[in-house]
Amino acid sequence: MPIVDLNGAKIHFDDTGGDGEPVVFSHGLLFSGAMFESQVTHLRDRYRCITFDHRGQGQSGVTEGGYDIDTLTEDARELIKYLDAAPCHFVGLSMGGFVGMRLAANEPDLVKSLILLETSADPEDPGNAPKYRLLNFVARWIGLWVVIGQVMPIMFGRTFLTDPDRAEERHRWSRVITSNDRIGITRAVKGVIDRAGCVEILGKINIPVGIGVGDEDVATVPKKSEQLHRALEASELIVFKGAGHSSSIETPDQVTALIERTIQRTGITVSLYPN
Repeated sequence: MPIVDLNGAKIHFDDTGGDGEPVVFSHGLLFSGAMFESQVTHLRDRYRCITFDHRGQGQSGVTEGGYDIDTLTEDARELIKYLDAAPCHFVGLSMGGFVGMRLAANEPDLVKSLILLETSADPEDPGNAPKYRLLNFVARWIGLWVVIGQVMPIMFGRTFLTDPDRAEERHRWSRVITSNDRIGITRAVKGVIDRAGCVEILGKINIPVGIGVGDEDVATVPKKSEQLHRALEASELIVFKGAGHSSSIETPDQVTALIERTIQRTGITVSLYPN
């Protein structure tokens, strides 16, 4: 199990290796790099695919602090450098997208293209924060299993949640969510809730960007992705049909297609992609 000490945290990662261009996957809150397993399976014969778990989640270590998005971005930066994976194609879903935008804007030599899934450059919606803080309080002192019934409709869309043929998948991912360390995950949730926005740095991103959002996403509604699309000059926006907030799991083929299309756009002049 590859774990490396970086930036004061033990970070778990998986690296397929190979001579292809590196693709780095940054997962959403409550999950791990495993949420991109379908994309890795599809891409690994042509690209070097690297997934990792953010501190306090998955198989990475729980730290006392460092759950703010800037520190998580430093974690990602140090991992990319440690693995000699620059410049990479960076795929970030939700929280992973918060990291991806900051990395692409502030470390342009590290990122060749950027794929943003179910994410936003805004701070947390004030209307959502009280509900999320209450769920986080319960998860911290009792456990995520108590609130999983409220969490699943936030993380997944109605199509996935009501499909009788995907009951086993739903059970698997609910287990993944509830298996998170109580301390680590609640610190991670607080870091997301308390994050600052990053709209002011979007103008610094001058690489191909693919933006994807589920048409059933209630956690980060499609309007947020439309705002990103308007702000990012070289961006393409795709709405995933039948997906909620975890599109890499719910509609894996649509997500993989966006990743491939964005990678293929590298090297083409930004001005060819006006919004």
